[in-house]
Amino acid sequence: MNDYIKDFPIFNDRKYIYFDNAATTQRPRQVLSAMQRFYETENANPLRGMYKWSTDATKEYEGAREAVARYINAEKSSEIVFTRNATESLNLVAYSYGLSNVNKDDEIVICISEHHSNILPWQMVARQKGAKLIYLECEKDGSINESEFEKIGPKTKIVAIAQLSNVLGQPKDIKKIAKICHDAGAVIVVDGAQSAPHMKVDVRNMDADFFAFSGHKLMGPMGIGVLYAKEELLEAMPPFLSGGEMIEYVSREDATYAELPHKFEAGTVNAAGAAGLKAAIDYIQNIGFEYIGERERTLTKLLMDEMKKIPHIEIYGSEDPEKHCGIVTFNLEGCHPHDVATILDADNICIRAGHHCAQPLMKYMAFPMNATCRASMYFYNTEDEVLRFADKLKNVRGELGYGS
Repeated sequence: MNDYIKDFPIFNDRKYIYFDNAATTQRPRQVLSAMQRFYETENANPLRGMYKWSTDATKEYEGAREAVARYINAEKSSEIVFTRNATESLNLVAYSYGLSNVNKDDEIVICISEHHSNILPWQMVARQKGAKLIYLECEKDGSINESEFEKIGPKTKIVAIAQLSNVLGQPKDIKKIAKICHDAGAVIVVDGAQSAPHMKVDVRNMDADFFAFSGHKLMGPMGIGVLYAKEELLEAMPPFLSGGEMIEYVSREDATYAELPHKFEAGTVNAAGAAGLKAAIDYIQNIGFEYIGERERTLTKLLMDEMKKIPHIEIYGSEDPEKHCGIVTFNLEGCHPHDVATILDADNICIRAGHHCAQPLMKYMAFPMNATCRASMYFYNTEDEVLRFADKLKNVRGELGYGS
């Protein structure tokens, strides 16, 4: 049993079981302190002023960018663009790269298990450019059969895929998929929102062209996200937003853009959020992915073993707990997931219920009511919480009037 939970003020004197970590994680004191320290000692616009507060803010902001680059092993910090979240990062790629490089009758390939954030931007590009959207279908455990990759061909311009599903877990071999994409002349856009908090990411080793993730899913603040992109791609892309800070020179008729990555960061930046993100990265690296992975495997196996003892329950995804990465998605026969979540909430147990922003997957898998319950754990959760959750789950059908 770990004691990291003591670092999280939200759990102090509160008897909550928080199993909604795939939606957002909680913030340790170190992250909250970093943001407070910024506002109390360095609160000024970065990159704009010559006075000490502003130069200190710039140092903090760019230091966070360097920390992110190290975290995912980017070659240069200039390949790191700060956004609001992974959704904005993926939209940036769609609008700035997709609309500039996809033409009529080209193909964009995505997986059926994608989050809406990695579907809707590509639907937009396909509509506007007259391109075709091709879906890779997955197996019941979330894996992709080798034959599906034959859909990536000479007409493919973009392949957009999550490294880890927010519904089924099941990590994808991005390095292998990237090679298939590059051999076909396509670029690969990786949604790393779920993977970045749970496993070591090496964008150079996997040869990702783009990689997006959110700070709030790895214990950082809400409102800050990251887009990594290879330098040559960013150089060729037009800005996503226009305004202050992303320019070098403006005349009455024209403008020249700032150097990378600033041409993609229009307006006043979220410097405090960047400080918090750096603190979250430092916190994760201090713990280590080996420990995080071990804890998630232990908790997932325990939960799946306990759930299998409960009648009328169906667990989705792989039989192997290691493939879930802390995510256990399930349904209770006859019970709507919203009702299950409401009953659990009465006992201060927090899970996610609904379509999880993955409606195409829900329909493809033929999940009852196109919805599921999802319990997602992180390293600060405990075996005791898992046992208490499973014990409560045994009684939910009875409380909803379906019997034991």
